[in-house]
Amino acid sequence: MTEPPENASAGSPEPRPRTSLRRSSAIMASGTATSRVLGLVRSMLLVAAIGLNADAANAYDAANRLPNAFFAILAAGVLNAALVPQIVKALHREGGERTVDRILTIGGVITLGATIAFTVTAQVWVAAYTDNWSPELLALATAFAYWCIPQLFFYGLYTLLGQVLNAKSQFGPFMWAPVLNNIVSIAGLLAFLAFFGPFDEANPLAPEEWTPGAIALIGGTATLGIMAQALILIIPLVRGGYRWHWRWRGPKGELTVIGRVAAWALAAVGVEQVGVLLVMQVASAAATAPGADAGGEIAGNAAYTQALSLYLVPHSVITLSLVTAMYTAMAGHAARGDMASLRGDLSRGLRTAGVLTVFTTAAMILFAPYVARVALPTATSEEVQSVAWVMSAMVIGLVPLGATVLFKRVYFVLEEARSIFFMHIPMTIAWVGVAWAFRLWTEPRWWTVGVGLGLAVSNLVGVVLRAGGLSRRLGGLDGRRILAVHSKAAIAAVGASAVVWVLLRYVPPATQFSGLDGVLTSLLVVLAGGVVMLALYAGGLWLLRVQEARDAARPLLRRLRRG
Repeated sequence: MTEPPENASAGSPEPRPRTSLRRSSAIMASGTATSRVLGLVRSMLLVAAIGLNADAANAYDAANRLPNAFFAILAAGVLNAALVPQIVKALHREGGERTVDRILTIGGVITLGATIAFTVTAQVWVAAYTDNWSPELLALATAFAYWCIPQLFFYGLYTLLGQVLNAKSQFGPFMWAPVLNNIVSIAGLLAFLAFFGPFDEANPLAPEEWTPGAIALIGGTATLGIMAQALILIIPLVRGGYRWHWRWRGPKGELTVIGRVAAWALAAVGVEQVGVLLVMQVASAAATAPGADAGGEIAGNAAYTQALSLYLVPHSVITLSLVTAMYTAMAGHAARGDMASLRGDLSRGLRTAGVLTVFTTAAMILFAPYVARVALPTATSEEVQSVAWVMSAMVIGLVPLGATVLFKRVYFVLEEARSIFFMHIPMTIAWVGVAWAFRLWTEPRWWTVGVGLGLAVSNLVGVVLRAGGLSRRLGGLDGRRILAVHSKAAIAAVGASAVVWVLLRYVPPATQFSGLDGVLTSLLVVLAGGVVMLALYAGGLWLLRVQEARDAARPLLRRLRRG
């Protein structure tokens, strides 16, 4: 695997040792894991403060979802599609920092303008992303939105600065900055619990009873955390030698490629977010469906978000850390037209991620109720079960999710965002179709489960479409080797799951646990069962001679021998 050194031109790469990728992945994975652990603590405190399947929880969730949706439309797809490859090229040519300055200037101004516009029109967007809500509930969600939507600007700033750091191979700060965000958010939620007390399931506040101070403390500290996450990146940028300068204008045609790729990426993300809007209408309708207040057994949009956050933990720690570490090098391969190296990196990434995500999929389905109980200690048994069902439906698509992300990044380094746009259309149709089918033909308790299952189906559709397109573009994908590794991993996972499933028959269901004792018992079940399952899975991979598993285990075995 090769990557242009910082002081070389794009046409004269130097070898990059495989250990560099492992070290970068490990640094990012550790930062992501720490952030996710703190994120779980934040989620626990949030549920303790405003509940789960409750009006205030759903109102806050709808509001806090808006800056993420807007960021995806305006920036996330565009930045990943266009900026990383172009920043890599710019930083390895004379005068390239001027191009980077222009990207940050223009991107920052556009994001700031969009943030102001979306904040002013918050009421319109809250109404669009919800369905069948009372005026009082809409008003509470809108009040939260005024505090939450400004996160959009800081999300954009975080991504812009982070992509420059990644292009300079300074991977650590980008993945560790969210730790600060979670610390700030946790502090805000602790302050809320101290001033206003915990959520009272027996006597919850009506939407109109929420005070401006309580709304500001919940929504304002969430935005303050994102602001801290963005601004902390200025320190490593300056220490790394980069000094930003305001540059609005530049040579004609300098950003033409960025504009062309970004336009298609923006269209693709736009299609995806239309799907998000439509499926969130299903989840929000479940939150206010008849019987939704009876025991909290009907999952709404807040429960969906909690399930999604748990589902994304392994994806963030495993796949995103790996992809981020590989992305700069893949951009270099594409810039040099080295399709063989690009294909090799893609194959290695798919095989490595697959070995890990196949196990995680099986484990999360088996332990879903126990994981939900650990993550939501103050939730009722019915709420825990509702989140577990939604998470289990999503997890079916965990392996294809990792593959689609890898495929998507390869399309971006090849500057083929147009293909991504057309592939997003059937993916979105699959997601929306499954979600609305559940709404039309099942009871409300299954509507949000249908949203999660639709997401999994969408990921499966995306794998098929993107793999076919890249196979033609790269002259093959090493498909036989990739499928062999995934098949062996699946066999090992099924064997390990069968043994653990039998053992779990002798353990009380997670819904019988409550309070601190319930959390500790559930945690013990997850840890003990997970260790047994991992040992059985690793043994199966070893017997099946899966080299990727042996490569992953070799550093650990070496340390054990030294010890």
